[in-house]
Amino acid sequence: MKGLSMNFKNAAIDNSWSLFLDRDGVINRKIKNGYVLSINDFEFLPGVLNAINILNRKFNRIFIVTNQQCIGKGLISMKELEHIHDYMLERIRKGGGDITDIFVSPWLEEDKNPYRKPGAGMAEEALKKYSDINYSRSVMVGDTVTDMLLGRKLGMLNVLISSHDDPGRKIYDFRFNSLADFARDLNS
Repeated sequence: MKGLSMNFKNAAIDNSWSLFLDRDGVINRKIKNGYVLSINDFEFLPGVLNAINILNRKFNRIFIVTNQQCIGKGLISMKELEHIHDYMLERIRKGGGDITDIFVSPWLEEDKNPYRKPGAGMAEEALKKYSDINYSRSVMVGDTVTDMLLGRKLGMLNVLISSHDDPGRKIYDFRFNSLADFARDLNS
């Protein structure tokens, strides 16, 4: 993605910027037609731990914003999800990285709750808690249209994690195959 990397660096990202990450499909392997319901289901994608370490040196804060309708479906409790996130955070810290905070939407897709992506509720809660966030100096990294719509709605730069381009819906600014590729490109 050489052409995109040059443009991305022109964004003049410095340590005053914030990074918003989706979880499933960006940090951990997404379970097709299923959910991560225990730490046994949670599998980091290749290179993610090192990528977060690199991204910590580039961004002021790193947030995870994740839709988890498995809670709304009654498949897992918020406490069980917190156990999974504690495991994830511990592994990230051992890898030299750090996540500032995690925001979770437990609502079902059909609820159309504004807290659930593409709604801006999780990012707005982050702003209430961390008043130095500037959305125009933020990057949203995700693997779905809903992630990109959230970023677009708030004026963030959008990074799509996908192995294929979607020329019909250019709702992202940059595309990388993985979070590791994004971090490497930003660090080069």
